[in-house]
Amino acid sequence: MDLFEHRLQQIGTTDAPLAARMRPRTLDEFVGQDAIVGPGRLLRRAIQADQLSSLIFYGPPGTGKTTLAQIIANTTQAYFVAINAVLAGVKDIREAIATAKERRGHYGQRSILFVDEVHRFNKAQQDALLPWVENGTVILIGATTENPYFEVNKALVSRSRLFQLKSLTTDHLRQIVQQTLKDEGRGYGDRLVHITAEALDHWVNIANGDARSLLNALELAVETTPPDAQGIVHIDLEIAEASIQKRAVLYDKEGDAHFDTISAFIKSLRGSDPDAALYWLARMIYAGEDPRFIFRRMLILASEDVGLADPQAVVIVSGCAQAFDRIGLPEGQYPLAQAALYLATAPKSNRVLGYFDALAAVEKEREGEVPNPLKDGNRDKEGFGHGAGYVYPHAYREHWVAQQYLPGELQGQVFYQPSDQGYEGKILVQTARRREAQLAATLEQGDLLHAQENLSFSPKNVAQERWLQRTLGQAGAYLGQVRDRLFEKTQIQRHHVILNLNAGTGLMTWEALRQVPEGGVYAYAQTETQAANLNDQSQALTTLQRPIVGFGVIAQVNQVLNTQAPDVRFDWILGRNGLGAEPEKEMIALNLGLLLQPQGHVALAETLPRQSQRLYNLVLQGSVATKLMKRWVKAEEQIYSAEKGDPSLNWEIDALLTAFRSAGFKVHCDVEQIAHDLYITPELMERWFRTGGESLSYGDRLGQTLSPAEVEQIQAVLTQNLLRKTVRWGRAIAYITATLTT
Repeated sequence: MDLFEHRLQQIGTTDAPLAARMRPRTLDEFVGQDAIVGPGRLLRRAIQADQLSSLIFYGPPGTGKTTLAQIIANTTQAYFVAINAVLAGVKDIREAIATAKERRGHYGQRSILFVDEVHRFNKAQQDALLPWVENGTVILIGATTENPYFEVNKALVSRSRLFQLKSLTTDHLRQIVQQTLKDEGRGYGDRLVHITAEALDHWVNIANGDARSLLNALELAVETTPPDAQGIVHIDLEIAEASIQKRAVLYDKEGDAHFDTISAFIKSLRGSDPDAALYWLARMIYAGEDPRFIFRRMLILASEDVGLADPQAVVIVSGCAQAFDRIGLPEGQYPLAQAALYLATAPKSNRVLGYFDALAAVEKEREGEVPNPLKDGNRDKEGFGHGAGYVYPHAYREHWVAQQYLPGELQGQVFYQPSDQGYEGKILVQTARRREAQLAATLEQGDLLHAQENLSFSPKNVAQERWLQRTLGQAGAYLGQVRDRLFEKTQIQRHHVILNLNAGTGLMTWEALRQVPEGGVYAYAQTETQAANLNDQSQALTTLQRPIVGFGVIAQVNQVLNTQAPDVRFDWILGRNGLGAEPEKEMIALNLGLLLQPQGHVALAETLPRQSQRLYNLVLQGSVATKLMKRWVKAEEQIYSAEKGDPSLNWEIDALLTAFRSAGFKVHCDVEQIAHDLYITPELMERWFRTGGESLSYGDRLGQTLSPAEVEQIQAVLTQNLLRKTVRWGRAIAYITATLTT
């Protein structure tokens, strides 16, 4: 490079847009993508050690694909050549290969060929690269916004490591703004810039995970806003809104987003979730999808997934399609939404206005990513794991399973509210109950439905796991069964006042609210976080309809409620797994009696640990030495023994019944044995044998009787027999009803 070229480069850097100037130069400056370039990650180690193999970076715009390539260029000792597939042709590829061969022959130097927008190369251009990548003449680094399994030569994909970059989080975007405001050389560290919290929130929301879009808005706002008398550039919400006004939805009618979104829409219809169906429909319409394509898919679904269960489905959808052809957009969105709602709920509905609530969410809220289980897995399930964890509703009773279809940040959002008119009134209760079961199962299981998609793929000959994760679906059915059985044992009236102990997920709370429209519901959670979640979930209700939420340990329920509602006495106290593990059962029973009306009632569903599943019963016969097996059985049973066991696990139902009788209750109890499928995840296995936690793990408890070596052997046996397998997990549930007689 001569002085003239050096000067041109300096001018270009100075005059370049802010997004280009602020592009990170090292991994330490790089923000986000910790899953692939965080400390200890393979790609980070490979870059730092300058030991790269061919790579393909795949992800939305503004997530750092080109930046990572430039960081590699700044770090590597290899000769680095960059071309853009939009502008380059076979001639440019041949020149790059010739240079690479020369460097390799004369200097023994490796060459890295970076191809931006690699999916823009046609088949012939990609084929021209293949032999040189295969024989190691060049190390290919490709960057693409399109799914490489769909757009890139399969031979190139099979010889490359794939890394999927995700949209940046709000915290990442805020960090980038702070870096820019502090950097004196490339950013605005040499100026006094003040950005209001509202302005920054607007930018972060509209940028939708795209750092380039965020920095472009920041640059426009700063460069067009004159400083005040003190030299400070003030950026308020009005200026921020003018600098970035509309979110660009990531959507390609022929690419990944097209297939993933229509897949999510169809699965939502099949799963009888009208809220999710409207959301994905709004996503497609907002992005410009052809409504006739959507109608065609709905017509297929009307026959395939509804069929004779409702013969009018095809007629209604066909009629809506004809209506759309007559009136077009924008009014055509009404019959489009009507058809979707009909398929999702079966009866005809006039609540199509809920569609525009979903459309407003797309326009105003941060765009939620398609949850991985709902993505189309036909092309890249083995690589990125798309579609993994989706539970097929037809495999379950009543062709429905408690499965979430909305993006994680929209869980609990209600777009469709059934009316009480006509046939729609019949689905009002069913829709509400299914929503509650979905939400409760998600909270109970830590949102296991949203299985994480793979962010990288390395070519290897290993069998892929085929088991579908069904735990959440089964847990949803199980929780709904427990809720229904408990309420069957009550005689709650519309005017009653109810206390839900150990409210936790809200499973009992929402059913109680429906049953006492003229009464009231108090929900008592064990932690402040649970209480906050319940309050957040109830925001869709009017103030009078919401439960009154408190939190604390069960032993302090009287003090908390006497502070919140000193004059309230309850007709019913309900709870699931609230009292069994409490050591002071008699004291708590007495305290609950003080909270009840005369002749008030308590209804509890308590899991009985001593009668529930044993892990040693789940292993194959002969997989453990006889001597160790005997010691294992003895050690596990000792956990639940009355003499030496843990008080939270070794209690008998008689102890709880006696406590209520002593407190002046007439008590009835039914014990039911149930079983459900449980998928043994690595996280669950780790939780069983972790050490140093706040409470003793299963491994800790075994260690009170067995040697460390024996515990390690048992862990190895369970891992070999159970890990990533579905087992039948037995539980014993005690349903207790108690009526105050004194």
